[in-house]
Amino acid sequence: MSPQDAQDDEDDYMNMTFQDAPPTTESSVQRAERLKRESRARGIIKSKAQLAQEEAAAREKALATSLLEDARAKKSKGLAMMAKMGFKGGGLGKKTEDGQGSGKTEPIRISMKEDRGGIGMESEKKRKLQEAAEERDVKAVKIDPLEYRERMRAEREDARLEAQLRAAQRTAERLDEEKTSTELSQKYPPPSSSPSSEEEASKSKSKPKPKTGSSRPLKSVPVLYRGLVRHREEKERERRMRRELDESLSRLPTYETSDEDDDDKMAMGKDVTFALADDSDEEDEELQEFEALDLKTRLARLVMYLREKHRYCFWCKMAYPDDEMDGCPGITEEDHD
Repeated sequence: MSPQDAQDDEDDYMNMTFQDAPPTTESSVQRAERLKRESRARGIIKSKAQLAQEEAAAREKALATSLLEDARAKKSKGLAMMAKMGFKGGGLGKKTEDGQGSGKTEPIRISMKEDRGGIGMESEKKRKLQEAAEERDVKAVKIDPLEYRERMRAEREDARLEAQLRAAQRTAERLDEEKTSTELSQKYPPPSSSPSSEEEASKSKSKPKPKTGSSRPLKSVPVLYRGLVRHREEKERERRMRRELDESLSRLPTYETSDEDDDDKMAMGKDVTFALADDSDEEDEELQEFEALDLKTRLARLVMYLREKHRYCFWCKMAYPDDEMDGCPGITEEDHD
C-alpha cells in the first residue's frame, strides 16, 4: 500500500463532522411538570356524566376497531388455522354466487341494562303503555273549548247555589225553632218565684242536663228544610250504630232498667243526646218532589218563606220590624249587588 493510500485511510479530524447527540426524552424539569399534571388530574373527581361519557367513547372505539387489524391477530395461531379453512374477515355466513359472504359485517351492538328488571320487562312495559295510550285515544272525545268552559261554569254555579240553599235551610230551621220556643213561653209562663222554686231553679241550673234532640215526625217539618233534617238524622243514626258496634266489641253489654232517668243513663255511658224520628225510614213523596226542582227554584221558595213568615231577608242577613221591610233592595240576589 502506498503512503498516499495510508494517508487517505487515516481519519481527517480537521474536516470531520459530528452528528448531534440524540435529545433526551425529557429533562428533570419536564418530568417534574409531568408528574405535577398527572397528580392534579388524579385529584380531580369526575362526575357520573363524565364517567359515563368516557365509558361510552371507549366502548364505541373498541367496537369500531376490528380484531383482525390488530398486530397481535397476525401472530394468532387460531386465526391462521381459520384462514387455512377459508375464513375471511367480513365474510361470515353462507356464500353467494359471487363468493362473498352474506353475514353481518359489523358486530352486534351492546345494549347496557341499567335497571334490575328481568329480561323482557322493558318491552312488556312499553307494550302495556302503548295499549293504554291507544285505549285512551279511542275513549277520548274531542271537547270544544267553549263547551268545556261552559260546563265548568255551570258546575261552579251549581256548587254556589247548593251552599246558599243549605245556609237558607239552616236559617229557616233556626228561626222556626226560636219562634216556637217564644210562643210556648208566652202560652205557658213560668210559675211565680218563691223561695222553694228559686232553690229548685238554682239546683237545676247548677246541674248539667243532657241535650236531647227533637223526635217529632219528619213529615211535620216544613218541606223547605225537611231534607236537611233527614240528612242530619241519617248521619246521627250511622254514628250511633258505629258507637254501639264499638261498645259491643270493647266491653260487656249494658242492661237498661225502667227506673233509669237521663242522668243515670249518662253516668252509665249511654247515649241520650239525640232521639231519632219514628218515620225516618218511610218514603217521603213530598220531599222527593221538592228536591226534584232546580236549585234556583228551591232557593227562591226558601227566600220567600223567610220573608213572609219571619220578615227576614236572606240576602241582607237581617230581620225587619214590619212586613213592609223598608230598606231591603229586593227579593233576588241581583237586587242586592
